[in-house]
Amino acid sequence: MAESNFTDPQPRSQSLLRGAVFLFLVLTLGTFLALGSWQVQRLAWKKDLMARIDGRVHAEPVSPPGLLQWNESADPRSQYEYLRVRLQGRFLHEREVQVYANSLLGPGYWVMTPLETSDDIVWINRGFVPNEKRRPDSRQEALPAESVEVIGLLRMAETQGLFVRNNVAAEDRWYHRDLAAMTDVRGLDRTAPYFVDADATPNPGGWPRGGLTVIQFRNNHLSYALTWFGLAVMNVIALIYFIRTEWRNPASALRDDADSRLDD
Repeated sequence: MAESNFTDPQPRSQSLLRGAVFLFLVLTLGTFLALGSWQVQRLAWKKDLMARIDGRVHAEPVSPPGLLQWNESADPRSQYEYLRVRLQGRFLHEREVQVYANSLLGPGYWVMTPLETSDDIVWINRGFVPNEKRRPDSRQEALPAESVEVIGLLRMAETQGLFVRNNVAAEDRWYHRDLAAMTDVRGLDRTAPYFVDADATPNPGGWPRGGLTVIQFRNNHLSYALTWFGLAVMNVIALIYFIRTEWRNPASALRDDADSRLDD
């Protein structure tokens, strides 16, 4: 009589385990589908961004945004980056900064020179020079004193990358284009929060050489989306298998448990 009244907790624990596994599979399926959908949205956004940038790069040059216009923009990077602009002003060659670069032409320096316009001062990346042309006096013919016109692409101030060395402003050693630090060291004010990559218009003497802007966007969103959707398909297969093997015939499973207890 004692054995017949004994309640075996195993069926209940097995049911709880089945429910937990089922819930886990459903939640992971939803997560994989959500992540895959998000990557599809990112893919569409990236394609739209690339199309807009391509349109800006090949458009007719326009005046760059003023400081008031820039500050009123909710997202200046999205609105202005790589905008093809035209500026008129006078180079402040005595405030030039050379930033170490490893360009398509090899190792050397970007020549960053402030351009004083009628409104403000804009840092201009005049282009690349090799090591032997780093000093301004080695390219005197390319230091115009008169007003000049500059056409180029609007770029955002750089932040230090993971594998980029620290700038040493006190020793005039620069490894990334930190506009705020460059402006401070050179004693400038009214500077724009962006710089301009000059186009390939030749400079006297051939240096600096402009037009070397590399426009490249990482676009792995399609492969990420396929990965997440692939995991979702595997999850569906696992879910179907689980339902067919564990919950295919609950009544039969209960009878098997009862028969097992009677045999014991």
